[in-house]
Amino acid sequence: MSLELAGVAGILALLVLLALRMPVGIAMMAVGTAGIALLANERAALATLANEAIAITTKTELLVIPLFILMGNLATASGLSRNLYDAAYAWVGARRGGLASATVLGCAGFSALCGSSVASAVTVGRVALPEMRRHGYNPGLATGTVAAGGTLGILIPPSAGFVVYAILTEQSIGQLFIAGILPGLLLTGLFVLTVWLLVSRDPSLGPPGPRLPRAERMAALAGAGPILFVMVGTIGGIYAGMFTPMEAAAVGAVLTLLIALARRGLTAPAAREVLTETARTTAMIYVILVGAHVFGPFLARTGLPGALSDWMIGLGLGPYGTLALILLVLIVLGCFLEGFAMLVLTLPILFPTVVALGFDPIWFGVVMVIVLEMGLITPPVGVNVFVVKSIAPDVPLARMFRGVLPFWGAMMVCVLLLVAFPQIATVLPQTMFGR
Repeated sequence: MSLELAGVAGILALLVLLALRMPVGIAMMAVGTAGIALLANERAALATLANEAIAITTKTELLVIPLFILMGNLATASGLSRNLYDAAYAWVGARRGGLASATVLGCAGFSALCGSSVASAVTVGRVALPEMRRHGYNPGLATGTVAAGGTLGILIPPSAGFVVYAILTEQSIGQLFIAGILPGLLLTGLFVLTVWLLVSRDPSLGPPGPRLPRAERMAALAGAGPILFVMVGTIGGIYAGMFTPMEAAAVGAVLTLLIALARRGLTAPAAREVLTETARTTAMIYVILVGAHVFGPFLARTGLPGALSDWMIGLGLGPYGTLALILLVLIVLGCFLEGFAMLVLTLPILFPTVVALGFDPIWFGVVMVIVLEMGLITPPVGVNVFVVKSIAPDVPLARMFRGVLPFWGAMMVCVLLLVAFPQIATVLPQTMFGR
């Protein structure tokens, strides 16, 4: 068997293990270790496994992950995330489709705290779905809005997806965070526009909610003020060069804790749950990173990434034709693979091609994360749709997937805009201090 065929066999074995529901990190460790043992020897395989595990778990840059996860969990447990939705609800809820738009804005705001799509969908969905149900919203629009809005969690910084991408490609976490700001705002705007277009065509989909007095709207905005200050302060501090991403995460976690304590919104049982969930999510991401760093050397030994890169470039499609092929592959894989699994599986193969074609790696990171978002609402996997199903069990899955389809189209428009105008993702990182 040639080395390239050994690489293909390794990828097929990994896909089989993932289909059998083995955790992606463990699956990549198993295939990578076995592959290196077969291509070299057991000593090299075990040395790679041990060295990579130590290197990942002692990498100080990765402390940004548990700190930002802690910040989001604190905001959820103490009810601070509800303030974000209430503020959006107060200002746009009275319009036709306003509750759905408020849901998108609430998801965008919460995404700037937690960096998780699933957490965003669950947290905002538990608040927004009962409100939309009470006001007679179409179930497809209501659940589709929550599922799609939740995907903003891995685009709007801080984003666990950007951290994983940065570690796997040796890019700047800070630059990736800043690069996600304008595309995140753009996609949020496209989601709101999608809601408006849907309810303009059929007003019965999203009836207007009650119009609150100005005093109540200002009070709702003031209630969200402290957590908005944390969001702007942490990401703005990275952009201004005041903080490294790790320092910003620490500042954000401490400020969120102080706000929660000042409002007496954090009970002892909630605090235990916050710490447990933070540890659980952090461990999952670390295991995925260790697995990726074991699987990567195995693929490198086979020469498969370089061979595939040469093959794609040799097709003669040109830079943008090859990029279109890459995006098509990612969209198809998104139908079957969970986001992190797709990220760690495809990056070692696709990233050399992207760099060889002359594309900005920071820009490609943003585009890839949006494509991962598309996979979160694409059948048959559609993780976010199944998450929303757990909090809206009476809505059929088929209706939910129909509900997210217009938002999937909005994501595609966002990708096309980023390809046509890459400055949307690159202008802020190029002007930030302390690059």
